[in-house]
Amino acid sequence: MLTHKGTQEIRTKRLTLRRFAVADAQAMFDNWASDGRVTRYLTWEPHTSPGATAQLLAEWENAYASPNHYNWVITLGGTPIGSIAAVRVDERSEWAELGYCLGCAFWGQGLMTEAASAVIAFLFDEVGVNRVSISHAVKNPASGRVAQKCGLTPEGTARAYFKSAAGEFLDIRTCSILREEFERGSGRS
Repeated sequence: MLTHKGTQEIRTKRLTLRRFAVADAQAMFDNWASDGRVTRYLTWEPHTSPGATAQLLAEWENAYASPNHYNWVITLGGTPIGSIAAVRVDERSEWAELGYCLGCAFWGQGLMTEAASAVIAFLFDEVGVNRVSISHAVKNPASGRVAQKCGLTPEGTARAYFKSAAGEFLDIRTCSILREEFERGSGRS
């Protein structure tokens, strides 16, 4: 049985993961939400204005009322640079799937691996999941490297499984880590 705690603040060596606020709209728009390179393999298109971002963040703020809602803004030195969330949580089978995105200016620095490792630990240690998975577009190998660096094992690829916001059918690879693997240390960084 899962013990939901909601989106709690998480601190790592370089990052603070916290709840989004409408006040984050401009930084989110500027740093990643308006960038087609970030959204290329996602379900949503780049935001067209900070106002659109603020509207979304108002909805996200309301969602925090639910204790089984997990959605963090990733901040570096107080600046929002990306997001990470449990995009699916299955109560009965006690698993969570992560989704994430990061501003291009922050790629290649190990920041998403740091954030994902912290969220994975939170989900195992605090929420009590038995499995965490990450699914990514095969055409986005950097996302797959994050999963592997976090100790997840590739499970397989679903062909043309996902249609991006741009209309492209993408092959999706799923990776996972189980509680027993995490406890043995393969998911602890």
